[in-house]
Amino acid sequence: MITQTHINAFQKMPGLGWITALRSDAIRSLMPEKGCQFGLFDGRNLAEFTHPDFPGERLVACHNQDLANRRARTRLTLLAKTVRQMEPIQRSVATGRLCGQDKIGLRVGRVINRYKMARHFQLEIGEASFNWHINQANINTGADLDGIYIVRTRLPADRMDAMDTVRSYKRLAKVEHAFRSIKEIDLQVRPVHHRLDGRVRGHIFLCMLAYYVEWHMTEAWRPLLFAEEHGNIRHSADPVTPAKRSRVTLNKIQSKRLPDGSTTHSSQTLLNDLATMTRNTCRTINDIQDAPTFSPGVPPSPKQRQALELLKTIKP
Repeated sequence: MITQTHINAFQKMPGLGWITALRSDAIRSLMPEKGCQFGLFDGRNLAEFTHPDFPGERLVACHNQDLANRRARTRLTLLAKTVRQMEPIQRSVATGRLCGQDKIGLRVGRVINRYKMARHFQLEIGEASFNWHINQANINTGADLDGIYIVRTRLPADRMDAMDTVRSYKRLAKVEHAFRSIKEIDLQVRPVHHRLDGRVRGHIFLCMLAYYVEWHMTEAWRPLLFAEEHGNIRHSADPVTPAKRSRVTLNKIQSKRLPDGSTTHSSQTLLNDLATMTRNTCRTINDIQDAPTFSPGVPPSPKQRQALELLKTIKP
């Protein structure tokens, strides 16, 4: 998440743009009484607007109905679990087995904080009494924001329109995946402790170059991997709606088989398979200087040959 400190620093760098998203408390501050009408989502799930609290910036509000439904179900489930665990406490207080405001509050606190539902309850704790009720107004306020997120940027509209802004924000997740791939998953680049500026830059450059090559290889190998063959639809008509996997991809994942019946690979297992390809140079055992050498040919397997052919499709 880009903080306000980062934004202030970016603003001093000419030609450098940024994209981030508002936190939930900032979104609540833009409720209708502050001038933002979230009813605009009645006909569409994306809208761009400006607000005096964010001068010179573009705000793109998005409404994901699938996310809204998921959050509503989660809230109801957590509320029900919290109620079920508070009812025994209430009975214990009523029968006198639990008394003392501090002891009651400690027991209630453990329950109500377990599921992060404290803001949805109003508690009345006494020395020998404990009552509670659900704050429905608070729940309704939170429900109004279910599935809503707001992307924030200073980039001009002629450089990046609202839809591309949302797409770019979603692609920021790939940056985290790139770092994980470099450090842990694919490349496993060990930490090298450099001190000189030139060496630090050189080390980072080599890491990024290695990931760039690995990314192109993985993109070319999509037909052999647990992935969509044509990648994500970057310019779909609706950037807010979550992308759905095709039936072909789901079949590859469930059966772990490709349409031709061969095994589906991950990028790592495919690289391990290609690593078994060897070329040994042999020399005859004799005392003749500069004896001839020969390389016994081991033809690649059909899957290895297919992987090598797909690499040839990478455009420079």
